[in-house]
Amino acid sequence: MGVKVIREVGNDKLAKVYIAEIEKGQIEFAESLQPPLSRKEKWVIIISCLVGCPARCLMCDAGKKFSGKMTKDEILEQIDYLVDKRFPDQKIDTEKFKIQFTRMGEPAFNPAVLDVLRELPNRYDASNIIPSVSTIGPKNYSKFFDELIGIKNELYSGGKFQMQFSIHTTDIDKRDVLIPVPKMSFEEIGEYGESFYVPRDRKITLNFVMMEGYPIEAEVIEKHFFPDKFLVKLTPLNPTGNAGRNNLKTALDPCDEGSVSTLVYDLKNRGFEVIVSIGELEENEIGSNCGQYVSAI
Repeated sequence: MGVKVIREVGNDKLAKVYIAEIEKGQIEFAESLQPPLSRKEKWVIIISCLVGCPARCLMCDAGKKFSGKMTKDEILEQIDYLVDKRFPDQKIDTEKFKIQFTRMGEPAFNPAVLDVLRELPNRYDASNIIPSVSTIGPKNYSKFFDELIGIKNELYSGGKFQMQFSIHTTDIDKRDVLIPVPKMSFEEIGEYGESFYVPRDRKITLNFVMMEGYPIEAEVIEKHFFPDKFLVKLTPLNPTGNAGRNNLKTALDPCDEGSVSTLVYDLKNRGFEVIVSIGELEENEIGSNCGQYVSAI
């Protein structure tokens, strides 16, 4: 059957979400720009690797239903569709071509993601590919994470790979509530980072979606992670259906970066690079932000 796009939402100047059908069910993938940067300067595509997600994180709409893993070809077809649409000659004329494995599904649950990463450099005429793997760090998936190190070192060295762990809170019990599956401990993530990171790599991102009642303590982060290998990213909670149903509220005002200045100051004093990542508010209306799932609306 392949990937059949049945609907598009959004606009070419900011972000678009593509709803598609495959044999196992309905999926979504997306593309976005980062104003004021043009597509020639930076183009981001966000693809799915599962049909839904079994993790069922409290703030994410993609966990509403899980129908299985996508094949390598089904993942690649999402990328092919967008490349054909924007660069039909297959020459991806952009300074940064970022491919995020973050739309639907925890990537570590699907070994086909590793096969896709191995194939990308030979499939496209682009020396500027930057894959981004965002993970909750599920427990007992060491084979996936060990293989990922080798792929990164062989094919995406010199800062051409972005690794991100979704942490969200330094309160272990509350993290288990937000992400209700067995996960790597902070110690295990820190140890993995020591093996993953080599000089000239991008620092590993510790992502915190900031929510009221879910504390983030700089002291705990410093205890488990080295600032020469990890950076901290703070993001607002996006307005997802699940966030509303679970009474989750953002602790980072998307209209006021200064609302988290105390935490940022504390982290920087401990040597951490900090990114306060607030996207275009229009993306919330489109439904292209992390955790949003247009088909669930």
